[in-house]
Amino acid sequence: MSLDVCFYFQVHQPWRLRHYTYKDIGHAHDYFDDAANAAILRRVAQHCYLPMNALLLDAIRAHAPHFRVSFSITTTALQQMVAWAPQVLLSFRELLATGAVELLTETSHHSLAALHDAREFAAQVRLHQASCAQLLGACAGSFRNTELITSDRVLTQVAAMGFGGVCIEGAERLLRGRSASHAYRFSAAPGLAALPRHYRLSDDLAFRFSDRHWSAWPLTATRYADWLQSEAEARPAQGGFIGLYMDYETFGEHQWADSGIFAFMRALPGELLRRGCFRFVTPTQAARATPADAARLDLPQAISWADQERDTSAWNGNAIQRAALARCYGLADSLRHMPAAADAAALLEDWRRLQTSDHFYYMATKHWSDGDVHKYFSPYESPYAACVNYMNVMDDLAGRCGPPR
Repeated sequence: MSLDVCFYFQVHQPWRLRHYTYKDIGHAHDYFDDAANAAILRRVAQHCYLPMNALLLDAIRAHAPHFRVSFSITTTALQQMVAWAPQVLLSFRELLATGAVELLTETSHHSLAALHDAREFAAQVRLHQASCAQLLGACAGSFRNTELITSDRVLTQVAAMGFGGVCIEGAERLLRGRSASHAYRFSAAPGLAALPRHYRLSDDLAFRFSDRHWSAWPLTATRYADWLQSEAEARPAQGGFIGLYMDYETFGEHQWADSGIFAFMRALPGELLRRGCFRFVTPTQAARATPADAARLDLPQAISWADQERDTSAWNGNAIQRAALARCYGLADSLRHMPAAADAAALLEDWRRLQTSDHFYYMATKHWSDGDVHKYFSPYESPYAACVNYMNVMDDLAGRCGPPR
């Protein structure tokens, strides 16, 4: 009886837009709210990045060589760390220097390019690798797409880039009755290992941990380890895989320090290792351990880890989102064929920052619990205000790009 446990944390900060009116079009090209972005980055650094990085570093040293974790850190987050929180960048470098931390590759600007522009998708993957090498001194061997968006079409692009494993959402409609506590392969790309997120166990930490109405509150490391062990005991004849994937801001930002989340994470590695049936792995280690003849998964339609539908409707589920996406990616050819000029690189960077999925997430018009989550993250009073602001910026960017080609 054994179970491989993979902790993976997503670190991302978008370049949020300032209030940009139709009167600004053609006159002002400063789209981003530096004051808000700096304040948020510094707040999250204080609440999450610095204390959690210190906690993980202590855990790695205390349990060496057995405790491992993984991250993906977007280029947009790295850019903001360089500008406003260089101490956070140094703390991530210190973690990576232990050799117990794997860095995953994704799109540099946390974009939806995989769904809209294969050429831009490949360019952003390369840019992300270059950013990580330059700023963190590390590269990655596995892949996670923005918001775990995965489909057969996306997988063929990822396989062509030479990756060995992909983190995916363990959605029921993908697994079709099969266990989320197991690694698979893909029919469309058999060379890639499919590493599913166990969304119930992940969301117990990411969303339910501080909910006093939850039947499991307050959750202890011992109880959580019992749940993981029950997954291992369900398959005594074969090794299992548990993907615990979540936003890094879970720790200290979404689940505040007074919820006990740091104490829980401080206790969990030792509690699992003490039991002798758990092994902490990185995605690359898990991918290498996945048999070539593992069961195959088919993804004719894209899945993600967002909302109850676990599809792409968080970003393209309504007409205003689809119009904004079309406007954004409709500029691709104009940007690619611009003559070399001093501002060409700045234009391209602005366009990529405007591709970040958060901008389209703010335009969602969903209701009930999903709608509440969208509102929690949005700086706008309504999805329509988000769309108007974004389209004003896009109109200015289009004017800077020149006539359509």
